[in-house]
Amino acid sequence: MKKDTVSLFLMVDACGWEIIRDHPFLNKVAPYRHKLRTVFGYSSACVPSIVSGRWPDEHLNWCYFTYDPENSPFQFLRWMRWFPRVISSRRTFRRLVTRLSRKRLGFEGYFDLYNIPFQFIDRYDFTEKKSPLRPGGMNRGENIFDLLQREEVPSFVGDPTEAEEVILKRLTERLERGEIEFGFVYWAGLDGLLHSVGNDSPEIAERLDRYQAWIEEIYRSASQHYNTVNLHVFSDHGMANCDVHLDLAAKVEALPLKLGRDYMVVYDSTMARFWFKTTDSRRQVETLLREVKEGRIMDEEELRQLRAPVDHTRFGELFFLVEEGTLIVPSHMGEKPIRAMHGYHPDDPHSDAALFTNVEELPCGVKAIPDLYQLMVAAITKRKTRDLLTKQRYYDRSQARELLPQDR
Repeated sequence: MKKDTVSLFLMVDACGWEIIRDHPFLNKVAPYRHKLRTVFGYSSACVPSIVSGRWPDEHLNWCYFTYDPENSPFQFLRWMRWFPRVISSRRTFRRLVTRLSRKRLGFEGYFDLYNIPFQFIDRYDFTEKKSPLRPGGMNRGENIFDLLQREEVPSFVGDPTEAEEVILKRLTERLERGEIEFGFVYWAGLDGLLHSVGNDSPEIAERLDRYQAWIEEIYRSASQHYNTVNLHVFSDHGMANCDVHLDLAAKVEALPLKLGRDYMVVYDSTMARFWFKTTDSRRQVETLLREVKEGRIMDEEELRQLRAPVDHTRFGELFFLVEEGTLIVPSHMGEKPIRAMHGYHPDDPHSDAALFTNVEELPCGVKAIPDLYQLMVAAITKRKTRDLLTKQRYYDRSQARELLPQDR
């Protein structure tokens, strides 16, 4: 006997609107397409916004590294400043230290030391100590997994540290047994491929075809065991090819200022965030940045409109954002160029995310990625309503059986 309803939410990281606009992706099983505005930031901001329905200035999951010497958990790594840079900057070495540090610190979310210099590592904090894909995983507020746990919804939540094929297999098995009413999957493979080959590579269409085959398999399995399958496939952001490389650190380091004494900075891939010790150091950096044609200083009002957490200065005091298609390299995120990147202004064409669904009528407010939370909550609410109606029908039948002998 078929179960009633299952709601599936499948996230394909970086499957942006511009990437699939002319591709017949999921036309058979999820024919209704919607362009969604992303949030300002990287996946560190996008994913928490999707699973919580809130913006970065509310949940405070934004950029990974912040300047916060008093709360830095990395004091134990500062001795590594004595390592020769030829060793300490190697990606294999950084991955090893990252893995050991994650275990020591008990971090549960995504964690990578990237290229933060060991000389100053003890002045930085890391924002994703908990996993936003688990109950209690937000820096502030709740997420959908808290709600699933509280309402005791039979659900499947994929572990993004597992291979994508393993997640597919586990979800399909749970559907075939009719064990769940809610499914959430996060596949990150497309994001990594886009970074490597760019969004014009034929490999992208091949990867989309693979995801389509997987999702069609999931839909078939669900349809065989449930009367209704509500399918939602979505992304967190798009991806833009990087044709311009900007060595911003070299420009800043040419100033008569000293890193650590006059200013601190995190060079993300598309944004530089500064903190200053003196007004003069800020003036010099601002003067320099205004001459850098590949980007611009963002004013506070614009940042507030984008819902960035600018009231929390540990994220930065001055923000410099590059134009779409420009990559800051070397940066604290990587020393070598990559083919494509995200994290540009949400208004830029390749920033938009996408939603594919088999549900024709969606709430009119689903316009940006935090609104996806509405769809997930609605699925749980409908399930709760069905349970209440079922209980009421059972109660009514029980009452009728009790009254029958008396009526006779």
